[in-house]
Amino acid sequence: MNQPLAGRTVVVTRAASQAGAFIAALESYGATVISCPTIDIAEPDSYERLDEAIDHLYGYDWLIFTSANGVEYFLRRLQTRGVGVEELDELKVCAIGDATADKLRDAHVHLDLLPSQAKAEGVFAALSEFAGGAEQLHGLNILIPRAAAGRDYLPKSLEEAGARVDVVTAYRTVLPENLDRGRLSAMLTGSADCIAFMSSSSVKNLALLFDTHDLGEKLEGLTIACIGDVTAATAADHGLHVDIQPQETTAAALANAIAEYYSTHK
Repeated sequence: MNQPLAGRTVVVTRAASQAGAFIAALESYGATVISCPTIDIAEPDSYERLDEAIDHLYGYDWLIFTSANGVEYFLRRLQTRGVGVEELDELKVCAIGDATADKLRDAHVHLDLLPSQAKAEGVFAALSEFAGGAEQLHGLNILIPRAAAGRDYLPKSLEEAGARVDVVTAYRTVLPENLDRGRLSAMLTGSADCIAFMSSSSVKNLALLFDTHDLGEKLEGLTIACIGDVTAATAADHGLHVDIQPQETTAAALANAIAEYYSTHK
């Protein structure tokens, strides 16, 4: 098999519990992978708002999941509250990204809409088209269970179209407790060739770890790979030049883009 990443070392910053398929894809291209998650997934500080939303599911028209984590933590809480997934049958369900959709299918939750564009802008356009025009969003009640910190474009756009949107915290992205800053710094200045970012949070957390807003100096000499526009914009905001960005916002596409980059950069 062609191994364009043979002899290359890639640092993966994704949460350890979710990085398996991405690491396997990189290794299949011959890469040596260093797993150094700058992000961990944790329960919310309070379940009050999520519980309230679950108790009033009948009041919503749409349920929008922005990530596989959102699905996992929402369904976990649903089970804790003694509510079956069949209670979601009366709602229309939208998933952002293939991984999110797969998580729903695995849990036997029906899916009404999987926008072709995983960015918030594309999701709003797909929802508008599905409803029969943006004006048809007026008066709809929409629930978005997601991370404590997330982009505001989608809920704001929906509200401007006249929808009522409840954004509730289903999980938090946090700094890993056992992350060794010295070890990470040594790796980045040592043998690593490339660092891959799968989310804005992973970029921001790395900056927090090094107590800087400008990561340019810390990651000097490394090839920067980002999964999509939003992550790339965050990387640029933190002083990084993004070398690799796939057209599709998926882990498999990112691994492939890294392999393609190095097949032409010997």
